[in-house]
Amino acid sequence: MNDSTIPQEKSAAVVRGLREAFGVTEFEDIRLLKRGLHTALVFRMVVRGTPFLLRIISRTDDPSAHFACMKAAAEAGLAPRVRYTSIEDRLSITDFVEAVPFPVTEALGRMPGALRALHALPPFHKVADHLNTSCMFLMNKGPAVDGILRKFEGSKILSEGETAEVLARHAQLTAAYRFEDSEMVSSHNDLKPENLVFDGERVWLVDWEAAFRNDRYSDLAVIANFVVTNEAEERAYLDAYFGQPADEYQRARFFLMRQVSHMFYAIGYLLLGTGWRPYGTLEEGKPEAVSGDVPGFGEFHRRLWAGEVDLGENAMKTLYGRVHLQRLFENVGKAEFGEAVRIVSDGC
Repeated sequence: MNDSTIPQEKSAAVVRGLREAFGVTEFEDIRLLKRGLHTALVFRMVVRGTPFLLRIISRTDDPSAHFACMKAAAEAGLAPRVRYTSIEDRLSITDFVEAVPFPVTEALGRMPGALRALHALPPFHKVADHLNTSCMFLMNKGPAVDGILRKFEGSKILSEGETAEVLARHAQLTAAYRFEDSEMVSSHNDLKPENLVFDGERVWLVDWEAAFRNDRYSDLAVIANFVVTNEAEERAYLDAYFGQPADEYQRARFFLMRQVSHMFYAIGYLLLGTGWRPYGTLEEGKPEAVSGDVPGFGEFHRRLWAGEVDLGENAMKTLYGRVHLQRLFENVGKAEFGEAVRIVSDGC
């Protein structure tokens, strides 16, 4: 095998995977796919005339749990079939799904069932607080969260008033939003549009690096950012997920998790816009200036879903952080926020 797109140090590992999965040592064609914000190398690889997905992990943490979650999801028909994994070589080969456009209206109807099936899987592993890459990270207590909040406050990205508002709302949410064992389920935790592959008949969930046991409302809130645009759609979305009309407590918990999600993405993307990387060594600086008005939340997410926005540039990361910040400030000013805090705090 001689292909310049595969790192030389991984060539032997890929040969081992090909031999074990397919009984060959060469592929017929290979193409590096767009990497997005993840650090893995992902390829469309053709073997014996059939395309497969080759994933080479760059992160240094043990991929055992990642592979276990991916295999469990594949066995349940939620993820593409797994052909090969190697913990030592840190790579996997799965079926390649040819994606077709996934209309938001179609997703609104399909995603509640997909999430219900995902959350019904046997419990995934737990994760250390400092490795939690979902919006629930902000609901933890301890040095990892404290460190991120100090970094955010010290970065001076926002005005003093805006920063104070974010921190005050964080304190309010952490006081109100309790952890409940009954809500902790097997979760994907990175359900952005590129990780939802629609083949025209069903939706497949891909990229399981962030999977672990988490609060069910985290996945629900992230998908809702893209597919829920009004109160009627929210009710339909939750009712479809629960299989019956969502009660007051479920709706309130969902509403608060959506605010946690806005806060998490606001803080995270504003920091990422400075050049900071949670797993890298880049020194953070000042975010790139964003010119003009901040776009509306719904319109920006429509463009993200359609693939019209590239979050690879720091300026776009900063803009995305401000989109979430704007929505957070809008929602915490509503009477619904105070009522949801009361309902969830009371646990009823």
